[in-house]
Order: sequence, then structure tokens, then C-alpha cells
Amino acid sequence: MSEKDLSISDMQKMQLELYEVNKEKWNDMEPKAAKSHILYMIEEIGECISIMKKKGINAIMEDKDIRARFIEEITDVQNYYIEVLNRLQITPEEYSKAYIEKHNLNMNRNYEKENKEKYNKKTF
Repeated sequence: MSEKDLSISDMQKMQLELYEVNKEKWNDMEPKAAKSHILYMIEEIGECISIMKKKGINAIMEDKDIRARFIEEITDVQNYYIEVLNRLQITPEEYSKAYIEKHNLNMNRNYEKENKEKYNKKTF
């Protein structure tokens, strides 16, 4: 496969190909398996955090070996993320629509104001 900017549908197809090769050993493609994949994704995020803590951001930016290792781990995060989309049968179109809607909402948000209101409430 050539280097390119992968689309959501490309990644979903690639993960389905990988699943087909390993389906005898892996969790089934049922929606209930999405929970396990979210947990695996969190584990991979922890590996990314570990590299950041132990090596630092500068090393990720400047050391090609550390950068390659970090990118490998963040790719694992993405793989599990795509597995969740596949198991919950979330289409690229559904996801893209929600992403664009959330982006548009976020573009008009005042995060500082929201956080002040959220954390200054007397809820205790």
C-alpha cells in the first residue's frame, strides 16, 4: 500500500481485512465487543503517555527512533478506534457528519467561560 492520507472508509476496510485474517483468534464482530476495544485503546493511549513522560515531547519531535515508536503506538490507538467504529457499524458518513457538527459547535464555544461556570457551581 502506498503512503497517502487515509480516509475513514480506507481505515475501516483495512481493519476488516485484518479481522478476516485473524477472526478465529479475535473477539467477534458483534457490537458488544466494542467495549473491549475501547479498553485496549485506552491501554495504547497509556503507552503513548509513557513515551511522552519518559522521553519528552522534544525527543518525539527530534529523535527519529523515538518518534517512530510514538507514531507506532498512536497508530495502535487509531486501530482500536476504527475497530470500535466497525463493531458498532458506524459508517464513515455518520462519523464525518457528527465530526463536522461537533467542529462547528466547538468553533463557537467559549471554553474558558464554560469551565468557569461548570467548576464554580456549588454542587457539593
